[in-house]
Amino acid sequence: MIDKILKHKIKLIIAVILVTAYYFALPKQLFKDPTSTVIESAEGQLLGAKIASDGQWRFPQNDRVPPKFKACIVKFEDAYFYKHLGFNPISIVKAIVENFKSNKVKRGGSTLTQQVIRLSRKNQKRTYFEKLKELVLATRLEFRYSKEKILSLYASNAPFGGNVVGLDVASWRYFGRFSNELSWAESATLAVLPNAPSLIYPGKNQEQLLQKRNRLLQKLLNEHIIDTLTYQLAIEEALPQKPYRIPQVATHLLQKVAKNQRGEKVTTSIQMNLQQQINAIVKKHYSELSQNQINNMAVLVLDVKTRKVLAYVGNSPTTRQHQKDVDIINKPRSTGSVLKPFLYAAMLDAGDILPNTLVADVPTQIGSYRPENFNKKFDGAVFASEALSRSLNVPAVRMLQSFGLDRFHHYLKALKLTDIKYNANHYGLSLILGGAESNLWDLCKSYASMASTVNHYDDTQGKYYKKEFIEPSYLANFNPEFGATSLEKNIFDAGSIYLTFEALNKVNRPEEEQNWEFFNEANKIAWKTGTSFGFRDAWAIGTTKDFVVGVWVGNADGEGRPGLVGVSTAAPIMFEIFNYLPNSNWFEAPFDELVQIPICSKSGYRAGEYCEQKNTEFVQQSGLKTASCPFHFWVHLDENEEFQVNTSCETLPNIIHKSWFVLPPLMSYYFKKKNPFYNYLPSFRKDCLGENSTTMDFINPKKNTTFYLAKDFKEQEQGIVFKLVHSNPSALVFWYLDSEFIATTQNIHELEMKPKKGAYMLTAIDEQGNEIQKKIEIK
Repeated sequence: MIDKILKHKIKLIIAVILVTAYYFALPKQLFKDPTSTVIESAEGQLLGAKIASDGQWRFPQNDRVPPKFKACIVKFEDAYFYKHLGFNPISIVKAIVENFKSNKVKRGGSTLTQQVIRLSRKNQKRTYFEKLKELVLATRLEFRYSKEKILSLYASNAPFGGNVVGLDVASWRYFGRFSNELSWAESATLAVLPNAPSLIYPGKNQEQLLQKRNRLLQKLLNEHIIDTLTYQLAIEEALPQKPYRIPQVATHLLQKVAKNQRGEKVTTSIQMNLQQQINAIVKKHYSELSQNQINNMAVLVLDVKTRKVLAYVGNSPTTRQHQKDVDIINKPRSTGSVLKPFLYAAMLDAGDILPNTLVADVPTQIGSYRPENFNKKFDGAVFASEALSRSLNVPAVRMLQSFGLDRFHHYLKALKLTDIKYNANHYGLSLILGGAESNLWDLCKSYASMASTVNHYDDTQGKYYKKEFIEPSYLANFNPEFGATSLEKNIFDAGSIYLTFEALNKVNRPEEEQNWEFFNEANKIAWKTGTSFGFRDAWAIGTTKDFVVGVWVGNADGEGRPGLVGVSTAAPIMFEIFNYLPNSNWFEAPFDELVQIPICSKSGYRAGEYCEQKNTEFVQQSGLKTASCPFHFWVHLDENEEFQVNTSCETLPNIIHKSWFVLPPLMSYYFKKKNPFYNYLPSFRKDCLGENSTTMDFINPKKNTTFYLAKDFKEQEQGIVFKLVHSNPSALVFWYLDSEFIATTQNIHELEMKPKKGAYMLTAIDEQGNEIQKKIEIK
């Protein structure tokens, strides 16, 4: 009795061991080969693929097998596929008999399931012992997976000749389209290839391939899977002669995906038609700009609402020598003027200016730094919005100095401009003119977040999302998480952003669009260009309610080129892309963040009591903190309004009281050149007592300055020209160098001197005793 129990126990243990061994005989992951990185458009079209690390074209596993290929492969390889449990005894017996007769392995008799096992085990030698292993593992595979899964494993891993592995890539390499789009003839062609992939594939042994294909088609006809007409049409189709290139519609995005999701199939948010159109636009402009040795450009298009990438062109179709493979969208480049809208919005947001506050545009020297406008000219005074739309450098630097470098740097860090890595003092005031670096991705995401802030403020009836300034994504399944709503702004309030966009909409478009201001409302774009020092980088970034388009143009190696200017190279590309995008309505004004107040029409400040011309305008809420107009004064004039007077020199009934718009002398001097109707403040009549005010200022030198004596072609030292402006040009001005009298000027207050090397005190005194001084050094 004990012997029987022991005997059965041993059998039970052996059975458990065998069952356990059988259960674990099949690895959890059959195929571990590296796969190609594949990206598709939002519509499911192939954008590109990167070859696997082992040099094979092998797309990631696809669990769907097209019906036509499924019918073909089953009929060709394993007619009883849906009936057996992994092996076919009849086929095995036939194979043994035939191989025995021929004295060699001539026929395999393997089912598709067994072939999957053999492929996963890297095609071991075709021995009977190996066949036995395959048989056992094939039955185990049948228990683990459905027939459809087994078919998909075969289709994704079967060899199709050369370095082509799997149905999906074979379809693209041999027919240039998805496998589910293949005809019966094409499906049959691919079905017969894995049977002898090293012997028969497109371009080699065509006759044998044709015969195999047609025999399979005949079998499909005989089995009533296809009809006679389909068969007749199918056998007339030609065989592919050579492999197609895998589509590469978004090569640089493919590089980006391969870094993060290597070997995966990724469905992106890219719109195929838009991507192809922009590729064509970039190619066209590259062919033109490359004539001027401008070789690289990048384009990024974002959807404001979804924060998805709609088009991604990392570089132009240039040469390897000019770094065509470099993705410039994420590369740091000098910003030029593209940060100016952020400064304007920050100053509005902080209540430091109103949209049209007059700002100075005069020769400026701050320490050793002397900013200049692109056209080398000055307006004296210009509205802040106009300074932004015209991208004037001097007002921008003076605004930054007034606002505070650290304050502005804080705003830029809040925008998460990742390439601004140093503290504010590292950049200095040149920060606003390209002294810092940023990249196209960060800049576009900032413009998109600002646009979305205005959109959401309208959608939520006056609230802000806490996570408005988020990273965009190139993934089709990306859903932006903006967080909870709040009454508190994120970075800029909606009113300040809206007014910034209003200013940017007034930027003059490129010359070919001279009538841009007559475009309908649906074509309004808030946009900004930028050009870095030395003509190395040209930018154009624009936003509508729905889309952001960013363009960078230049040379990847940093070489500057004449004519590499944002408005003439990058802006035309941007506008051409916007013309292809659907039109957008303009932003809704966020009235809850705006307030209507009287504005001085001449100065753009809040109207003071002496402003004679006032407009009622909407400004940001924080604008209520701004000062009232400092440029209008109540003056007292004689009957002819020729001189200022007071009761010491004129009777009260004869005095005319009038508001007068007065700019500081230096601003006034340049403002008068651009505004001929500007009237200087009349001087006091000579018989009036008790009036003495400073009415002049130096143009050169503006600050304590070091001058270097230059020499002409004859080695003669050139003089130094000193210049000042007086509110009364006809006034006499007496010039002194230290205590030594030099000369007198009237009307035109310019003086050329040739002082010796050394340090001096330059002094100018007018006939009424007003005095100004500057220290200078001659070297």
